[in-house]
Parts: sequence; structure tokens; C-alpha cells
Amino acid sequence: MKIFGQFALILSITIGLSACGSLPQELTATTEQVVMDYKTFAEAEGQLSTDVRLGGIIAKVENLEDKTRVEIVNLPISDTGQPTLNEDPRGRFVVYFDGYLEPVAFSEGRLVTVVGKGIGEENGQIGEHQYVFPVIKGQGYRLWKIEERVRIYESPTTFYPCYSINCRMTRDRFPTDGKVIKEVK
Repeated sequence: MKIFGQFALILSITIGLSACGSLPQELTATTEQVVMDYKTFAEAEGQLSTDVRLGGIIAKVENLEDKTRVEIVNLPISDTGQPTLNEDPRGRFVVYFDGYLEPVAFSEGRLVTVVGKGIGEENGQIGEHQYVFPVIKGQGYRLWKIEERVRIYESPTTFYPCYSINCRMTRDRFPTDGKVIKEVK
């Protein structure tokens, strides 16, 4: 019976840990090694033999004749592929996907993570500024949502001394404090 209890404990821990956070299926790479660092990708001039997985904020979407061009402002990503909101952007890159992608779904400001092969660089502009974009041929993507929740910290109420029949009147004139918590889902 002792062995069964140990087995059940190990099984429940394994199942619990596997549910914590994993990479979405659509972001699975075809190569064993995956570049997830924008700087490494940009310094290689977009030419890498391994797959690239990068994420960020969509800046521009263009549907061309047979493919879609997505310009992304890079943000670092976690091991689960989610863009990190509290980091500064590190540059821009372009992803080409075969076929048509709906511009409403890929709207400006939306968070996305892509996986694909580096295919070089292209020259472009950001406003009036000339820019060299590393380019990815996209194989998969994941659009993310930002969920906001408000956390309110209330100060404890205090009690007036008991002077009359209105004993224990609460005093609620203390300020409350809070913050907005943003999570990528």
C-alpha cells in the first residue's frame, strides 16, 4: 500500500506541474534549437538555420496578393511564448504568412507570438526613418489578450469607543488604495 501511495503522489505532482504553463501547440518549432532572442536574430541578418520564435505588438498589417505582411515591435517572450509587458521594445521585425489574414484579428496594438524561419532582411521605413527589418517566413502564430483586473487594498476599519447606545459604530473614512494588474492570456 505504501508503494501505491508514493505512485499516486508522484503522478499527481507530475500532472499538476504539466498544467502550470506550457508552450501552445501552434508555436511548436520544426527544429530542436529555437532562437528566442531578437538581438541574436537581428545580428545574424535574419539568416539562421534554426527556427525563430519572437513576439511583440503588431504595428502594421498588409494583405498582399498571395501573402500577408505583419510588422511587429519586438518584446521579449517567456518560455510559454507570452510577450512580456513590463519590458521595453527591442526593435522591429517583419513576418510573411502565406494567404490572407484578417486585419481586424491582426489589428494594430494586438499582442502576437510567431514561429518560423529567418529568410533575410528587407529595407523599409518607420515614418521618415529608414529601417532594416529582419524577416521571418511564418509557420505559426498565437494572438494574445491582455486581461486587466483591479486589486483594491482596503485599510482596516476602526471602532469608536462605546459611549452610547450606538456602540461600535465603524469609521469608514480611511482611503483605499489599489492597482491595475495586467496579464497576458
